[in-house]
Amino acid sequence: MGDSAKRRATYEDLLAASSDRVAEIIDGELVTQPRPASPHARAASRLAMDLGDPFDRGRGGPGGWILLYEPELHLHGDVLVPDLAGWRRERMPEMPHAAAFELAPDWVCEVLSPVTAATDRAGKMPIYAREKVGHIWLVEPIARTLEAYRHEHGQWLLLGTWRDEAKVCVEPFEAHELELAGLWAK
Repeated sequence: MGDSAKRRATYEDLLAASSDRVAEIIDGELVTQPRPASPHARAASRLAMDLGDPFDRGRGGPGGWILLYEPELHLHGDVLVPDLAGWRRERMPEMPHAAAFELAPDWVCEVLSPVTAATDRAGKMPIYAREKVGHIWLVEPIARTLEAYRHEHGQWLLLGTWRDEAKVCVEPFEAHELELAGLWAK
């Protein structure tokens, strides 16, 4: 049976996946991965804390965002769970009371691990581009790097790669200096 005859995964397939795994539907295929290890979870949690006050809550920053940890995105047949996602309040003035979101975010962050990196880059980034997500950050806690991209003319434009203990102001959150050392803290 060729790939074209392969049965497309359904949401029921996703719901039947083991609860100790993150399940997504990417290009019609059910993809499951183990829950993140501690460096991954720590980097995502720290980044959410660093951006939450100035951008989601407007404390010490411009506000104007809704930021969520691991939201379930339903994007034209694909079901993705980025580590973090953000919507500008002018596009999503109120957070819907829903288990999943059909409105593509303005920013996503994928925290990479050896298990997730290929799927995040080759599987999910093209879907985020198709959905016109404005920015994507790729955080790699083992390598201690942050890569930032802007969606421009249907493709991803690399804005920069920073590492270790750099202090950076990065789109779309350039109004706040981010200290990368805090993401790798033990």
